[in-house]
Amino acid sequence: MRAMVEATGIVNRFGTQVVHDGLDMVAYEGEVFGIVGGSGSGKSVLLRTILGLRRPQAGVVKLEGRDITHLSWDELRAAKAGYGVTFQQGALYSSLTVLQNVQLPMVEHLRLPADALDALAMLKLRVVGLPADSGAKFPSQLSGGMIKRAALARALALDPQLLLLDEPTAGLDPISAAAFDELLMTLQRQLALTVVMITHDLDTIFRTCNRVGVIVDRRMISGSLAEIVDHPHPWIREYFHGERALRFGAADGA
Repeated sequence: MRAMVEATGIVNRFGTQVVHDGLDMVAYEGEVFGIVGGSGSGKSVLLRTILGLRRPQAGVVKLEGRDITHLSWDELRAAKAGYGVTFQQGALYSSLTVLQNVQLPMVEHLRLPADALDALAMLKLRVVGLPADSGAKFPSQLSGGMIKRAALARALALDPQLLLLDEPTAGLDPISAAAFDELLMTLQRQLALTVVMITHDLDTIFRTCNRVGVIVDRRMISGSLAEIVDHPHPWIREYFHGERALRFGAADGA
């Protein structure tokens, strides 16, 4: 299997605080890879490192086999066209309409006339299940679930093969979160996406993930969902063996 994301020997520290100490991870083409960990374990720091927004003190990050750890800003800007990303709470620009938010990556990387940009952005909104009239609205006029979908439309703007999602269902009610998970899985199959997703939501993990990486003791333990559920590490056992995990069959290695 082709590795879409590889992080090898990652060390991240802030002063004397060591967040990652020789962390390794790999996400393969066509899978949904979930990243979990306790508060302060460095999930978002790892995502920023993968995106090239933070350079680690040691280690290498490769996206589709290309080392992005030491790229210049211009080289990193070009590499950004190869992946889509969503951040917590959607991170939409409040002063721009939804359509303008979706168009931002297109404006940065494509040379298209205004009417083509509008048509392409409207297509992305339809892909994520948003009505046509949502394009003219501002983020403050959208529900939480619609904001998440708009952010996903922006992440898909350049037809990437790789999606990196930071807590995509955080703040959503269970019904909206389940609907977003179903949308993500449909898009993942139809568009042949590789998805790397930070989440704390057990429901999302069991619904969507092929493999899981758990950040514990400043490193990552990864494997299939069944392997992770059965792992003896105390934090992993506590996390995966609550009532919701039992409801999804985790105790049986599902």
